[in-house]
Amino acid sequence: MKIQGQIVDIYHQRIYKGEVTVEEGKIKSIIEKEHQITDFIMPGFVDAHIHIESSMLVPSEFAKIAVIHGTVATVSDPHEIANVLGIEGVEFMIDNGNQVPFKFNFGAPSCVPATSFESAGAVIDSEGIKKLLQKKEIKYLAEMMNYPGVLYDDEEVMKKIAWAKHYNKPIDGHAPGLRGDAITKYISAGISTDHECFTYEEGLEKLQKGMKVIIREGSAAKNFEALIDLLPEHFENMMFCSDDKHPDDLLINHINKLCARSIEKGIDLYKILQAACINPVNHYNLDVGTLRVGDPADFIIVEDLVSFKTKQTYIDGTLVFSDGVSNIESIPFKILNNFNTDKKSTSDFKFDSKAKQIRVIEALEGELVTNELIENSLIENGNLVSNIDADVLKMTVVNRYQNQQPAIAFIKNFGLKEGAIASSVGHDSHNIIAVGANDEAICKAVNLLIETKGGICAVTNSEEKVVPLPVAGIMSDQNGETIGKDYALLDQMAKKMGCTLNAPYMTLSFMALLVIPSLKLSDKGLFNGSKFKFTAVEV
Repeated sequence: MKIQGQIVDIYHQRIYKGEVTVEEGKIKSIIEKEHQITDFIMPGFVDAHIHIESSMLVPSEFAKIAVIHGTVATVSDPHEIANVLGIEGVEFMIDNGNQVPFKFNFGAPSCVPATSFESAGAVIDSEGIKKLLQKKEIKYLAEMMNYPGVLYDDEEVMKKIAWAKHYNKPIDGHAPGLRGDAITKYISAGISTDHECFTYEEGLEKLQKGMKVIIREGSAAKNFEALIDLLPEHFENMMFCSDDKHPDDLLINHINKLCARSIEKGIDLYKILQAACINPVNHYNLDVGTLRVGDPADFIIVEDLVSFKTKQTYIDGTLVFSDGVSNIESIPFKILNNFNTDKKSTSDFKFDSKAKQIRVIEALEGELVTNELIENSLIENGNLVSNIDADVLKMTVVNRYQNQQPAIAFIKNFGLKEGAIASSVGHDSHNIIAVGANDEAICKAVNLLIETKGGICAVTNSEEKVVPLPVAGIMSDQNGETIGKDYALLDQMAKKMGCTLNAPYMTLSFMALLVIPSLKLSDKGLFNGSKFKFTAVEV
């Protein structure tokens, strides 16, 4: 196969008219050649850190959408499904991904469970990590979220890191806001990347201390604007990632969009493309081609080098996307799940109190971090209830693995005026999480998800809408278009109910993520992520 176009040679920083010859899935030659074709041939994009599960799609369906945007590979941490199903969940992701022409590169999830302060569905200890790292499909030790465990030399944490070093596989970091001596120690343990920087200064310090910084722009957490000005000087040590990308967003764009936004800022093309196409391949030792002779034939054809609109995507020489159509087929797969709790009654969500003031989680637009607020309470018949006027709403996390009393807290900035929204996508343990205007609506939303054994939903007095997620309670068994459309309708319904957040369900899913400060809710109670201990709702 011979393909002509304007060859984008990132390594030598030049563009020339040429021809690429592909044989048996590899690039046999790249030569200069005169022709009239104006399209550009360049390496495909790599998402340097993503949880495929957050797209609510199984890997094979994710691939079908991603290739439309010129993505040829991902560096994927399967720790969401691992927290539900353990090693069996990781193996499901590998097996499903292996059946389609796309380059998934999975890591061994280092934090299952993420903390001991919540109930997860599974445990992967250092022996489990050793078993996973032995697999050729496992390319790295996935994000070490337990940074206190690294700082205080926790025995299990250090064993996991030691196994990664033993198998010579990189170790991903997760250290939001860690600075000074703490980040120095964290890096010295052998941790080489971070995708959690949320200020320029934090990113710069980590780069100066030898870390690679991955610029994250997902559906909820968006750090592109804060970090992109680091790229011109530090492009050799930076990458792009989504971290979490919801299905409606994935249908619109992927890493291509971050490159386009970087071009708009006047950043050098080759520096951008090095971060987007080359650095992840080198850092994680991926079997992904970067448009050199002898490489796997992984490349894309784009209309221009401004919008990076993709016309064709090739993986191992196979045309997987062309003329607006993805050529990746849907494949059958076995549905796995772990959902074992009985329906709740409204009285389960009652919070007996006489307190005048309460601790409230402040959800922030586009951030995973939250603030702690002190607000006046609203009590009816001895029950702490949602205060719609003050936008202080009751929230709950319900253990989905066993019967347990729901945990209750309060949250600001969801803006709901009626009903409730709920999700069984609740990072990291994926218990049921719900926010609502009153106890009845919260109970109704929770029970809807218990009935469907996982999903996301919205309920009002007159309407209920649910998107089932039967695969581990976090992924759909449908294709991307279907789930993207259903998700968008649900998103609209939440906003119709008064929600003011850009991505209500994505933000909701992170309100149980204890490893990100400051205040979060687990199924065991309200948790202060800055002090790493439980705290009281009542002040």
